[in-house]
Amino acid sequence: MTRYRLSPEAESDLDEIKRYLTEQSGGGVARHVLHEIRLALRFLAATPGARHKREDLTDEPVRFWSVFSYMIVYDPAMRPLGVARVLHGNQDLETLFRKQPPRV
Repeated sequence: MTRYRLSPEAESDLDEIKRYLTEQSGGGVARHVLHEIRLALRFLAATPGARHKREDLTDEPVRFWSVFSYMIVYDPAMRPLGVARVLHGNQDLETLFRKQPPRV
């Protein structure tokens, strides 16, 4: 089984996604979105170089992968794969990463 490790921030992000989607759209939508995020995490763990860097957002050695409106921010060099954050794409990621760089 391919493995990944969530940072405390990524765990908190997933909890917040679940809470928000459950409140706004119901448990079924929340389960579906989280299931797709987990599938993407397993895929990325097996294929860590699959996505791209965003040097416009951060100098950290992380890559980005989209699932619906969410961005998985991960370090492809870590084993198991290190997941730094799971954030909504509408957030001001540049400002967020300037204040708190995405690290695992």
